[in-house]
Amino acid sequence: MSQPLLSLEGVSTHYVSQQGTRVVRAVDDVTLSLGAGETLGIVGESGSGKSTLALTLMRLLPPAARIVSGRMMFEGEDLLTKSDGEMRQVRGKRIAMILQDPMASLNPLFSIGNQVGEPIRVHEHASSSSAWQRAVRLLKSVRIASPETRVSQFPHEMSGGMRQRIVGAIGISCEPRLLIADEPTTSLDLTIQAQYLNLLRDLQREHGLALIFITHNLGIVAKMCDQLAVMYAGRMVEHGPVSRIFSAPAHPYTKALLGSIPRMADGGERLTAIDGQPPDLANLPPGCAFAPRCPAVTTRCRAEAPPQFTLEPGRGARCWLAEPLSMRSSAA
Repeated sequence: MSQPLLSLEGVSTHYVSQQGTRVVRAVDDVTLSLGAGETLGIVGESGSGKSTLALTLMRLLPPAARIVSGRMMFEGEDLLTKSDGEMRQVRGKRIAMILQDPMASLNPLFSIGNQVGEPIRVHEHASSSSAWQRAVRLLKSVRIASPETRVSQFPHEMSGGMRQRIVGAIGISCEPRLLIADEPTTSLDLTIQAQYLNLLRDLQREHGLALIFITHNLGIVAKMCDQLAVMYAGRMVEHGPVSRIFSAPAHPYTKALLGSIPRMADGGERLTAIDGQPPDLANLPPGCAFAPRCPAVTTRCRAEAPPQFTLEPGRGARCWLAEPLSMRSSAA
């Protein structure tokens, strides 16, 4: 088998208070891999560690955050061993990211052409005029009408959907191998959302991108993703092919998330709700972090944190209920 484009091994990121007395385990022992051209969806409630994992990959964490363990292999190189200068050569060129709020990531003082062309000037040392012309072509590629006019305008003159397309153009400007999209459709209405998802898929095919798609929307995962990672309390509790997880989820949290999706055939029945609240990541309960909310909890769940069990090649779950499944799979 060919080497994966991206491989994370036991990656943990903690937020530490100034006095060092409070430690928040925002990402805890995450292991996953992604092949070239594949799409990985990452889902979970707010505070589960999805965005922190993305920022860990980019090494763009705030000062209070620390990557305390693990390896992040990208194209055969460990990103954690690179200097800040070396990472600046990686960001935007080989790995790019689309942030949640385009209005927060676009500078209101600079024109669209300057902002789309900046990665091209920095990474490819292109002239200003060459970068400007590339910016026009990039805006056209993300289906913005009249790109020759739009490059001279400013973010406040664009609609929300257009701003989202512009940050997408910035993301692909240097043809990266990996694009991370963090909730890129949150601020879009349903019609524009569908158009944007189709655009991302087209761009992925055209440029051969691997894509990490962070979202709350499992419908988007079903449409866009090959692989799925479910996160809870900083940990990846289940991962595997989307079709397998949707048809036979192994972790109770995954089952609850899938059960909360509204369905047209339900005839007005109440949606499934997950009782309780996510735990305090600075004060996690003993055993499994999901145990206080789990309908299938056992005494062992409350006392011992489960390891990652392999259910089949490329699929695993962090749950004691998955242990016999793992043993049967190994025996087979």
